[in-house]
Amino acid sequence: MGVLMSKRQTVEQVQKVSLAVSAFKDGLRDRPSIRRTGELPGSRRGTVEGSVQEVQEEKEAEASTPVLQEESSVNRAAWERLRDGRGVEPEEFDRTNRFTPPAFIRPTRKLDDDKPPDICLEPRELVVNDEMCDVCEVWTAESLFPCRICTRVFHDGCLRRMGYIQGDSAAEVTETAHTETGWSCHYCDNLNLLLTEEEMYSLTETFQQCKVIPDCSLTLEDFLRYRHQAAKRGDSDRALSEEQEEQAARQFAALDPEHRGHIEWPDFLSHESLLLLQQLRPQNSLLRLLTVKERERARTTFLARGSGNTISEAECRGAQHSWFCKRLTEVPSCNVSISHVGPIADSSPASSSSKSQDKALLPTEQESRFVDWPTFLRENVVYILAARPNSAAIHLKPPG
Repeated sequence: MGVLMSKRQTVEQVQKVSLAVSAFKDGLRDRPSIRRTGELPGSRRGTVEGSVQEVQEEKEAEASTPVLQEESSVNRAAWERLRDGRGVEPEEFDRTNRFTPPAFIRPTRKLDDDKPPDICLEPRELVVNDEMCDVCEVWTAESLFPCRICTRVFHDGCLRRMGYIQGDSAAEVTETAHTETGWSCHYCDNLNLLLTEEEMYSLTETFQQCKVIPDCSLTLEDFLRYRHQAAKRGDSDRALSEEQEEQAARQFAALDPEHRGHIEWPDFLSHESLLLLQQLRPQNSLLRLLTVKERERARTTFLARGSGNTISEAECRGAQHSWFCKRLTEVPSCNVSISHVGPIADSSPASSSSKSQDKALLPTEQESRFVDWPTFLRENVVYILAARPNSAAIHLKPPG
């Protein structure tokens, strides 16, 4: 049974609790001075040891006072910005823990991963970028750099502190982040991050058996040797045919657009990651990797190239090449190069030339065939993913 209390008793009980809480808070606030001035039984006050201990306690208190004052001023300034509706610039941060790269956890495949996703042509999806910087998690009144693949946004200062942009590359990010060309963040730029732990283990094992040295560039001879060894893996009688070797050489040229005679390790790793995804994952699983921005670009391409709910085979093949169309204007060489994702204007010279080349490559009977929206997505999904990196390299060259 409960205990019945009168109103007077209830008020007195509340007052006692309030007094106890206030006394406890006051005790915490005055705790350093009490510890120094209070004499406990068996204390060494008045002795040499006691004097030394008092001096040490005073130094510790003086050393902790500036830190507490700094923390208090930082918190007070943050509340003032929140009250006034103002943001904060990344240059105002001096805490190194905010700019430590997070530990990446590889994705895991769900049980219904191979089921067809619900990606309809209509209605269109609403694309909304995040409001706060993904690094410092602080809103700012100044403009943020959006990723063209995901909805994350970033301060240029935060990207510099994290080491994701260096030197002149920041100027290019500034110029292209708010244009149709766009810029991919460090999460979307690395296609290897799409692999699960099991898939990454399989790829690593292949590299070890084929004696591929990580973080090293590969020449054409190295690339072809690796291709032959990878083809023979598990079947000693199998090797690349002459046609397959020529196709591998064309892929190497696509990974080396500047004709330097070698391909960089990040480009090679992204290419091999895509091949492994093609080999191990069904098409429905790849479709689930598309972001809302990529799905919207695919809808725009399909509606622009097709008529109604279908698109010709020639236009579908042309779309596979259009994801890798680069900017027509030359830009200074830097660590981060930007590629154009999505179809370019039909009136541009590059668009007309690419369309004429596509039609020349395709047989006449294929031009008369038509594909619907789901088929268009399945045939283009791997090339949409391949166009994510900022590198000018084509990480998976379409046929033709």
